[in-house]
Amino acid sequence: MSVAAHALPVPLTALPRGARALVHCVLDETPVIDDALHSTVGQRLVELGFVHGVEVEVVETMWPVGDPLAVRVRGSTFALRRREASAILVTLA
Repeated sequence: MSVAAHALPVPLTALPRGARALVHCVLDETPVIDDALHSTVGQRLVELGFVHGVEVEVVETMWPVGDPLAVRVRGSTFALRRREASAILVTLA
């Protein structure tokens, strides 16, 4: 069995530019978005395609503090704030 199979999930924010990983889960302990549905950030991320087993790639991190991150998932690229991206736990692909 490979070392990657035993890798612990880390927040998406821990990955450098160009890294690819698989979504392990999305934490849903985030505040409610002020919309008619009272969605949480976690729910919104899942709706965008950040679901278990899907490959994600960190396309770019903005200078100087890496906020926001440009992240590619299922052929679409999204700009995520670090606090949003930290809710996505991944394992290295």
